[in-house]
Amino acid sequence: MYAIIKNGGKQYKVQEGDYLNLDLLDASPKDKITVSEVLAVNNGELIFGTPYVEGAKVELEVIAHGKDKKIIIYKKRRRKDSKLKKGFRREFTRVKVTSIA
Repeated sequence: MYAIIKNGGKQYKVQEGDYLNLDLLDASPKDKITVSEVLAVNNGELIFGTPYVEGAKVELEVIAHGKDKKIIIYKKRRRKDSKLKKGFRREFTRVKVTSIA
């Protein structure tokens, strides 16, 4: 059984027991979170929502917070002597999928 959920403008395919990194959530470790933005559920037959499946929800447990690897943004405009270099680290919340209903 799996579900497709939406979080932070992105879509994730999740199964029970999966770990995933979501955008930073305002929750402390060991908190339970319920996601009701379920786009599709497959429990033998695939059910699509319009846009969400009614009555479907995914239970998540917060494991920890952290930062991803650094992403370097470098822009150079040729013949203009113009350069820009920036770094960025995305903050995330690591969660575990406990149940799909």
